[in-house]
Amino acid sequence: MKAIFKIGDVKKHLFQVAAEDFASFQTGLVHKVCSTFALGREMEWASRQFVREMIDKHEEGVGTLLEIRHLSPAFLGEHVEVIAEIESIIENELICTIRVKAGNRQIASGRTGQKILSKIKINQIFTSLER
Repeated sequence: MKAIFKIGDVKKHLFQVAAEDFASFQTGLVHKVCSTFALGREMEWASRQFVREMIDKHEEGVGTLLEIRHLSPAFLGEHVEVIAEIESIIENELICTIRVKAGNRQIASGRTGQKILSKIKINQIFTSLER
C-alpha cells in the first residue's frame, strides 16, 4: 500500500442522475428521484479513487463502511458532485467523509471505509466463508 495521501485530501466524482438510479424495489418504482442506494454506490466510487492510487498490484480494497444521510432529492438529468475527503488512514483502512451536492443544494452526507488487503488474503477470507 502506497502512503501517498494525507488527512484532508479530496477526490471528486461527478454523475448525472439517470432513470436506473431511481428509487425502486421488487414492488416497483417508489419515486422518480435518485435513490439512497444509488447515492451509496456513487459515494463508494468517489472514495475508491483514493484506493485505486494507493494499492499495489498484489492488493485490492474491500468496503468496510457505508453511512448515508439522504437530505434532499436529486432529479432526473441533474448533475451531482460527490466529494470524498480523507478523514483517517489507520494502518490499512481508509475512512472518508462524503458530501454530495447538486448545484448549491446538499443532497447527502456520510462516510465510507475501505481496507486494503493482499488479493491472496481476500481470497483466503472469501474461500473460508463459502459454503
